[in-house]
Amino acid sequence: MTGPPMTGALPAVDVVIPAFNAQNTIAAAVESCLAQTAPHLRVIVVDDGSTDATAARVAALAARDGRVTLLRQPNGGISAAMNRGIAAGTAPFLARLDADDLSHPDRHRLQLQAFAARAALVALSGAHREIAADGSPTGHLHHPPPAAPADPDWLPAREPALTQPFTMFRRAALDRAGRFRPFPVSEDTDLYWRLAALGPLANLPDILGAYRMHGGSVSSASILHGRRMALCSQLAALSARRRLRHEPDLPLGPDMLALLGGPLGFPASLAALGPLLGLSGPESAWLAPAVAAKLVELAGYRPYELAPADCTFIAQALAPLRLAALRCDPADLARMRAATAARLLRAGRLRDAATLAAGLWPHVLARAASGRLYWTKRPA
Repeated sequence: MTGPPMTGALPAVDVVIPAFNAQNTIAAAVESCLAQTAPHLRVIVVDDGSTDATAARVAALAARDGRVTLLRQPNGGISAAMNRGIAAGTAPFLARLDADDLSHPDRHRLQLQAFAARAALVALSGAHREIAADGSPTGHLHHPPPAAPADPDWLPAREPALTQPFTMFRRAALDRAGRFRPFPVSEDTDLYWRLAALGPLANLPDILGAYRMHGGSVSSASILHGRRMALCSQLAALSARRRLRHEPDLPLGPDMLALLGGPLGFPASLAALGPLLGLSGPESAWLAPAVAAKLVELAGYRPYELAPADCTFIAQALAPLRLAALRCDPADLARMRAATAARLLRAGRLRDAATLAAGLWPHVLARAASGRLYWTKRPA
C-alpha cells in the first residue's frame, strides 16, 4: 500500500491522545504537540472517563489554542478512546501520543519527511529518551534495534516493533487495517500485525520524544498487567497466524474480552480460552509456552515481580520436551529465566528461584553474585 506523494508544505497531522486521570501530565503532553516545527496539526484529547481534573486542564488549553479539541466519553479503554479520536480527525496522517509522554519539537517534521521519502511506509516510530515520573531525565536513550522480520510462529512471537507512543500512521492504512480492536492491552501490537500486511513499518534513529517511566503506567502497574500483556500480545500473534493461513480470525466476543479483563492466572485462563476461541491442537501447544516466554521476557524490564504460581507455570510451559517441536531460541529463553531466578534468589525467594532455575543453577548463581539480575536494561 502506498500513499500519495508529498509536495510543498508538509501535510497536516491529527494527534490523538487518550487520557485517563492524567491531570499531572496532560498539559505538558499537549503543549509538546503544539510546539511542533511542522505546524499543521490538530490535537484531539479523548478524556476516557477521568475522575480528576484532566478534562478541565485540556479545556483550558483548548480555550487558548483552537488547535486543541477535547472529547469526553465514559471509561472504555485505550482502544475505544483511540478510535473515537481517529474518527474525529480528517488529516492524512495520524500521530499517537500518551497522556504522560512528550513529543520532541521536530518529531512530526522528521516523520513526515520519512513518509515523503518512502511512499510505501504505512507506519513509523523511532527512538526516545526516558524521563522519570517527575520529568527528570533518567539518562537512558532507547534506540530500537534493527528489527528482525516479524514472525508470529516464533516463541514468543517476534512482533512488529514500533515504540507505541511515538507512532505515526497513514490514515488510509489505519482505516484499511480496521483501526484498533478492543484488546485491553497490546492493542497496538495487534494493530501493527494488521498494518504489516499492508506495507512496511519502520523506526527512525532520531529521538522523537520522552517516554515517562513510572509504576502507574498501564503496562507496568502490576503482575496482573504483566499476565494480561503476555496473553494479549500472544493472542494478537495467533490472530496474525490465522490470517496468514487464510483461516477465520479470533472471535473477539464479549466472553473472551471479559476473560482478558479479569483476574488472569495461568494455566487456568488458557484452558478457559480454548473453547471460546476454538483453538486447534497445534495452537494450544504453541500458546501456553508462548505466553510463558513472553511473561518471563516482560519480567526482565517491567517493574513487577512474578508470583509463585507464575514461576511454576513458566517452568512447566518452557520444559525442554515442550520446546523441542517449537521454533524458539532455547539459549535466549534460558538467559531470561536465569536472570529472573537470580533476582528472586537475591530477594530471598529461594523456593521460587529454584522453580525457575531447574538446570540453570550455575548461570543463576553467577548472575546473583555479579548483580546481573535483568536480561536487558532495567528501566528507571
